[in-house]
Amino acid sequence: MTVPISVPASPTRNEKLLAWVDEIAAKCQPDRIYWCDGSQQEYDRLCAEMVKSGTFIKLNEFKRPNSYLCRSDPADVARVEDRTFICSAEQADAGPNNNWMDPKVMRATLDRLFAGSMRGRTMYVIPFSMGPLGSPISHIGVQLTDTPYVAVSMRTMTRMGQKVLDFLGDGDFIPCLHSVGAPLAPGKKDVPWPCNDKEKWIVHFPETREIWSYGSGYGGNALLGKKCLALRIASVMARDEGWLAEHMLILGVESPQGEKTYVAAAFPSACGKTNFSMMVPPDDFEGWKVTTIGDDIAWIKPRPDGTFRAINPEAGFFGVAPGTGMKSNPNAIRMLNRDVIFTNVALTDDGDVWWEGMTDVPPAHLIDWQGKDWTPESGRKAAHPNSRFTVSARQCPSFDPAGDDPEGVPISAFIFGGRLSKTFPLVYEARNWQNGVYWAATMGSEATAAAVNQAQIRRDPFAMLPFCGYNMGDYFKHWLQMRKAIKYPPRIFHVNWFRKDSDGNFLWPGFGENMRVLKWIVDRCRGGADANETPLGWVPGPRNFDLRGMENFDTAKLEQAQTIDIDEWRRELLSQDELFLKLYSDLPKELIFQRELLVSRL
Repeated sequence: MTVPISVPASPTRNEKLLAWVDEIAAKCQPDRIYWCDGSQQEYDRLCAEMVKSGTFIKLNEFKRPNSYLCRSDPADVARVEDRTFICSAEQADAGPNNNWMDPKVMRATLDRLFAGSMRGRTMYVIPFSMGPLGSPISHIGVQLTDTPYVAVSMRTMTRMGQKVLDFLGDGDFIPCLHSVGAPLAPGKKDVPWPCNDKEKWIVHFPETREIWSYGSGYGGNALLGKKCLALRIASVMARDEGWLAEHMLILGVESPQGEKTYVAAAFPSACGKTNFSMMVPPDDFEGWKVTTIGDDIAWIKPRPDGTFRAINPEAGFFGVAPGTGMKSNPNAIRMLNRDVIFTNVALTDDGDVWWEGMTDVPPAHLIDWQGKDWTPESGRKAAHPNSRFTVSARQCPSFDPAGDDPEGVPISAFIFGGRLSKTFPLVYEARNWQNGVYWAATMGSEATAAAVNQAQIRRDPFAMLPFCGYNMGDYFKHWLQMRKAIKYPPRIFHVNWFRKDSDGNFLWPGFGENMRVLKWIVDRCRGGADANETPLGWVPGPRNFDLRGMENFDTAKLEQAQTIDIDEWRRELLSQDELFLKLYSDLPKELIFQRELLVSRL
């Protein structure tokens, strides 16, 4: 017997959207359909309902106003890359970098799973804009989901609600369907974090611009505007339409004279991307400011003025909590003082939150991310390593005044870098656009600690390996072709904050001191900094850095951090072969040529 669906008056006349909502409601059979309006009253009501159901814990109102903690199912704590698929019509279009299944076979599988998947639940209709409404760089999506956790999180992470529907009118949108895959039988009691412990599918159909996600309620598996739309689907759109959708932070650097320079940077995970995007300059850099546009995703389009202009398509931060503290990222700590949703962090005895790296000394007692008693002697982490905070970008003290500018900001430099204990210098500038694409394409981080010589490097081209929605070889070609789309190409740089000496100690102090490297990059973009030519590119010497306030820093360490060891580089070139062979049939000849030039220079 089909359960009657309660349908309120529709807040839109978009016939395609209304027909799609009806189609999915008939398939998933929710008890009720609710159209999200994006208001504060709606947010507060949904959060209160989740407190009542046990999904949310209200935090201490005096310590952390209007903030909540939730604990996910232990089997649902991160992205599931092995269950993430790109279902292009041809397998070659997905490439060796993606899981692929025939779209017809996948749709049959999903139709079976989604049939009745929302019984006993409400289906939330979430209209959202990735980027400022009305921006020529933005795009609109609509997500259908059966969990209020996604509804409130999408309000923080995107521009969401009735204003989006009003702007959409009769226009087109990207359909995003999500279910936790846990239908409720009549009279059955719900659990605080519903999910499906047997099947999880995160599926993208690039030709039809659709996203279907089943079984998980966590992060990028469920907030479909994030990695699914903003990178996997958007990267295909960008290829087809002539722009870039990138796993990049965007920050601004303002000099004491008021000159503003914007850069975009791509780092693999655990390389300090969020910290870099919110960096606080050293005290000696009086008058210098670093401002934040975004910490994770950049949409970059060529504009009529001959520049690349970029927006952060997101409106919030879904940041990793562990390791975030006053030393590593004071701006992040300050923005988390109110209106935050925390997931899988620890709970203090006075109703606040804690995670590893938040303070030097942990509290004497906590309730850990699984709801168990915890003390420093417990021998386990209090917060899950992938625990998160969800917060509006506007709460960041360093939020850039142009963060909501629909025209975006002009990009003067692209920065790429990984976590490498040897071989790569602290910073260098690529010789030209093609050379810079080569360095970004071969980027990676060490997968294990070095035992002998160089540790194994996990290649993560452009930090996009898990997020590129099509063949990575074609992605390289697209980047090479984008040089022709603009008159003023950004300069391209490579950084490595993590080089170590023979005793295993970091050669560069990192954190706020990275401002000194960033200043050199900005000065290079403005034609005001010297560098030395090397086989890799243009490398600054110690005299090219502004080291005011670092009188106790041994400049010999800086020289060592910039050293190019020919034997190490021979091993690096051999290590790159694995990536090149995997993509060889689709690898642009320009990158093979760049590699041969590097071999000859070395």
